[in-house]
Amino acid sequence: MSIVRPGALCVALAAALPAVASAADSAADLKQLRDELRALRDTYQQRIDALEKRLADSEARAARAETTATAAARSAEQAEQKAAALPDVAIAPATPPSGEGAFNPAVSLILDSKFTRFQQDPAKYRLDGFIPSGGEVGPPRKGFSLGESELAVSANVDHLFRGNARFSLADDGAGGTVEVEEAHIETLALPEGLKLKAGRFLSGVGYLNVQHPHEWDFTDAPLAYKAFLGPRLQNDGVQLRWVAPTDLFVELGGELASGQKYPGAERAANGAGLWTAFAHVGGDVGASSAWQVGLSHVHANPRARTFEDGGVSNAFSGRSRLWIADFVYKWAPDGNPTVNNLKLQGEFFRRSEDGDLTYDLAGAGQVSAASFRQSGGYLQAVYQFMPHWRAGVRGDWLRAGSIDLGSLSTTELPGLVVYNPSRQSAMVDWSPSEFSRLRLQLARDTSRAGETDHQLWLQYIMSLGAHGAHKF
Repeated sequence: MSIVRPGALCVALAAALPAVASAADSAADLKQLRDELRALRDTYQQRIDALEKRLADSEARAARAETTATAAARSAEQAEQKAAALPDVAIAPATPPSGEGAFNPAVSLILDSKFTRFQQDPAKYRLDGFIPSGGEVGPPRKGFSLGESELAVSANVDHLFRGNARFSLADDGAGGTVEVEEAHIETLALPEGLKLKAGRFLSGVGYLNVQHPHEWDFTDAPLAYKAFLGPRLQNDGVQLRWVAPTDLFVELGGELASGQKYPGAERAANGAGLWTAFAHVGGDVGASSAWQVGLSHVHANPRARTFEDGGVSNAFSGRSRLWIADFVYKWAPDGNPTVNNLKLQGEFFRRSEDGDLTYDLAGAGQVSAASFRQSGGYLQAVYQFMPHWRAGVRGDWLRAGSIDLGSLSTTELPGLVVYNPSRQSAMVDWSPSEFSRLRLQLARDTSRAGETDHQLWLQYIMSLGAHGAHKF
């Protein structure tokens, strides 16, 4: 047996220790690597599980959406089948109307004020040669005055009806008056382009009649409107309009009304005292131009329609027939009116009245057959020469035509002397926005025989609250 010397053993142990230490270090490294690999695998497994869960949730939602869409399509198909079976029955929505008409109506206030300078007394204004209409045809008083401001309220009542009310706040020189200018309902769900309106409204005849004063291009109404409609046709009744489902704009309409206002008169009888019919056609010419023409008829049967002439009260009873032809042409480069645009507009009126004229109701009470064949019109052009700025000119004329007073003479009725009033106007206005306008207007008015009135008007129009688009 060999004997190991202690010194040799120590040398061997010293040589083996580095190898043992190196093996220990390797084992520790291996453990650390295994731990890091396990941690990394656990982390990615969690991410993979999360992604798989999101994918499963998305697939479930997509399946539910597809099921809902299929059910909605099936319901829509069933509704179409029901509508086809009952074409005249409107289907009510499942929820009440929202927006402006849900609970808070659209409210707007138009402020209109004027400053004027006239050579003649506006309180003595008249249209010689024409029976006075009794309407607001004269200019306002000299100096500062409140124009015709308006308060409007409108909203959808439900899915079938819409309500509108408009109140005129006018200055009568004694503190002002409030008039119900419009108060009506109109349908929303009639088929085939039909719309029914009932209540008090502005008639659809002519072009300018349906517009409110703040929409006019000039401060006051044309002479023809003052003479024949005093200065606009407004009545209580019903209106039915139809708009054709064609590219060409075609509108047909008719009205039955009480006829209690000019050219009619106060009535104590049942039924309608006035009816109208009107048609409008319009379209585009290329990308820059548009046009519209119209023809209207107003038929009234006034009974004791009173008027003052020379301080004497008189009355007319009979039949009144009025025809109106109107046109408007608009141009804007490529259909963009923001920089430049042009509007040409005109209307021609022709009226015939036949009946009995009673002279001096409070005195002689003399009755005579009377007939009138009269006409008039206006033509105007308004050009926007730069953004916010416009200039325009307008010519008005009236033709007394044929006046037959029977046994009466013009000495008894001096206001009905044969005379042809006329007026020429020019204006420039500035509109910094669609809600405000300042206007300067000059006019030469010869409405009164032997008197020429040179007029200057300064006007502001301000719109507060909801403001719908103006008509074409």
